[in-house]
Amino acid sequence: MKSDIRVCASWRDRHDRPVYTLSDTCPECGGDAENSAPAPFDPEDPHGRYRRALKERRRA
Repeated sequence: MKSDIRVCASWRDRHDRPVYTLSDTCPECGGDAENSAPAPFDPEDPHGRYRRALKERRRA
């Protein structure tokens, strides 16, 4: 699931703060905007099995 909120891809170089938008381009500089949310799940996570086992133990 991706977020609709995007951030200017080059905000560190061009802006003094992150610039958020809902469009594909930055409203201030016209540059590309990228998804601001991190991926919630990586199917190839090498340590995922251990994290899930630890989570299961904490529930019990």
